[in-house]
Amino acid sequence: MAPKSTKAKSTEKKAPKKASKGAEVTSRLRIRVRAYESKILDLSVKQIIDTALRYDAEVQGPIPLPTEIKKYTVNRAAFVYKNAREQFEMRIHKRLIDILNPNKAVIESLTNLSLPSGVNIDVKLI
Repeated sequence: MAPKSTKAKSTEKKAPKKASKGAEVTSRLRIRVRAYESKILDLSVKQIIDTALRYDAEVQGPIPLPTEIKKYTVNRAAFVYKNAREQFEMRIHKRLIDILNPNKAVIESLTNLSLPSGVNIDVKLI
């Protein structure tokens, strides 16, 4: 009979690799911007990034997220012509911006930022 392998299987889990950059990220300000019009959205994102860079913050993004499309089908007539229908759709464009290690000046300037109507902003501190 041939001798069995003496290799022991390791049950230890490997530690995840850290980023190649020397700086560790302790906190992150995640900004998610949504709007119906992509041009207004891009102008708002540019304004947010310019404000963050003015205070020497490190910015990742904007990352375009998938466009959410809501479709609605409506009858043209109330009682007759069931086959005559109209279709409408709403497109919601989304962008994601990460600000790494934000200081108080960056957060203060972003809260005082005035953006056009129709632009929705969700801010999370991760």
